[in-house]
Amino acid sequence: MNLFKFSLQLKGFPLESAMRELKTIQEKSTSDYKGYIESKKQDIVNYHLKHNPFYKALAKTGSIFIWNDLPVMTKKDLQCPLGDRLSTGFSKKNIYINKTSGSSGTPFVFAKDKFCHALNWANFIDRYNWFNLDLHHSKQARFYGIPLDKKGYYKERLKDKLSNRFRFSVFDLSDHQFEKNLKIFQSTQFDYINGYTSAIVQFAKFLQKKNIILKNACPSLKACIVTSEMLFESDKTLLESQFGVPIINEYGAAELGLIAFQNKNHNWVVNHEDLYIEILDDDDNILPYGQVGRVVITALYNKAHPFIRYDLGDLGALSERSTPGNLILKSLNGRTSDLVKLPSGKTAAGLTFYYVTKTIIEDGSAVKEFVIEQLKLDTFKIIYVSDQLLAESKKQAVIKAISKYLEPHLTIIFEQTQRLDRSNRGKLKQFTSYL
Repeated sequence: MNLFKFSLQLKGFPLESAMRELKTIQEKSTSDYKGYIESKKQDIVNYHLKHNPFYKALAKTGSIFIWNDLPVMTKKDLQCPLGDRLSTGFSKKNIYINKTSGSSGTPFVFAKDKFCHALNWANFIDRYNWFNLDLHHSKQARFYGIPLDKKGYYKERLKDKLSNRFRFSVFDLSDHQFEKNLKIFQSTQFDYINGYTSAIVQFAKFLQKKNIILKNACPSLKACIVTSEMLFESDKTLLESQFGVPIINEYGAAELGLIAFQNKNHNWVVNHEDLYIEILDDDDNILPYGQVGRVVITALYNKAHPFIRYDLGDLGALSERSTPGNLILKSLNGRTSDLVKLPSGKTAAGLTFYYVTKTIIEDGSAVKEFVIEQLKLDTFKIIYVSDQLLAESKKQAVIKAISKYLEPHLTIIFEQTQRLDRSNRGKLKQFTSYL
């Protein structure tokens, strides 16, 4: 039995109907697609203006509207009781309810109507099929967090068993634990790996030290899907080398479902079937393909709860090769809340700082992983996991690179530790500003 499929059916989520709808959308011609998107945008706004008092008050517009004049919704707008945000006719009895992870610092509870939630899952099923993975039956090696209290722990373990997956905890990334993980891979016919990027990368580094290709240890393995955290090109190369299977970059959000998924040609294909994606500047103007801006998304099918021009809190860019019927995500540049502010007045993405440091600090050193914290405008702390202190030459190389790519005269503090603190979900926040 697969708990995922069974639970959807039991709770009345029309998965089969949603899969038929998805196929109909995908069969539209290029010329029809632009009209489809414009029609769905008009429909979802009109629906919420008519049936959702919360959105009507927020939008401050009538049934005749100009899309670009609609407000950009933020997470803070949604931090009021869920009941105040639901459309007429929806209640806790006929919707799907969940909450965001809070990784942006602004968590909230949200809802989807049952067809919308089913359509979200239909998209995942479709994308996994690109790599011959069956979301209902393929065996998953899951690198995620797990509740540490007894009740929560065994509840998740039971769900994993019923859903045909085995969970590897990301709270212990020691070589001793990785030895145990490897034995499980050797004795289990896993079809794919799915989970947090940073933990999976650490497992790959362990395999590299042991000179082991995971595909040789687990011949049934077909793919590795990384999610929730940034995947750097160097880490992707490492994963490909040590796992011996395709590495797939997945981008999603609990409140929206799948946003983008890499195909076999390494294109990060945007979900444009049930979402409408815009890249906006700081003044809410739409940016051309290729330029980095705020990722703003509209859920075209969610009638229970409005996500219309919703600022996800991420920075990214669409590829210049994109068309309305084939959007390609060029890059994700971190979160808007992770910006580095510098004494000169310059602002940079936090991952810029992380990436510059990463190219040096992990090159030939004993450092397993690290994070960066901004303590003051001119002061940064690099906390690294290693059994030995970072060599002075490495520290100076890091400082020199930071001076070159960001600006000089910054104070850099290095702190050695045996392990990094992860969130209660197991995610690793690579850059944090305390300003």
